[in-house]
Amino acid sequence: MRTPASIHRELLLGVALTTFVFVCALAWGRPFIAAPANGTPVQAQSQAQTATFTGTIERNGEQFVLRETSGQIYRLDDPKDAQPFEGKPVTVTGKLDSGARMIHVERIRPAAA
Repeated sequence: MRTPASIHRELLLGVALTTFVFVCALAWGRPFIAAPANGTPVQAQSQAQTATFTGTIERNGEQFVLRETSGQIYRLDDPKDAQPFEGKPVTVTGKLDSGARMIHVERIRPAAA
């Protein structure tokens, strides 16, 4: 026969394990978002409109980011295009992937003074 203490311990262990799995699922993120009924994943990039962003190109490790004049920071998908503009004010034209906070660069130009 189980004692109330052992039942309590098993319930507590079950709740702790369930909580751990739930937190891991939240941390994992995107794979747990349901796909449409037809089974094809949603492509956020294809729905994005081309936009223009103004700011300064900065290096973040091996990547380059755009620090917009409003303070927002966006990763840039092509370091080769961004490298010549490091530390300079620019205008970036591209499509924003808001989920990844990344701009898919179409063109980078020096900002008008």
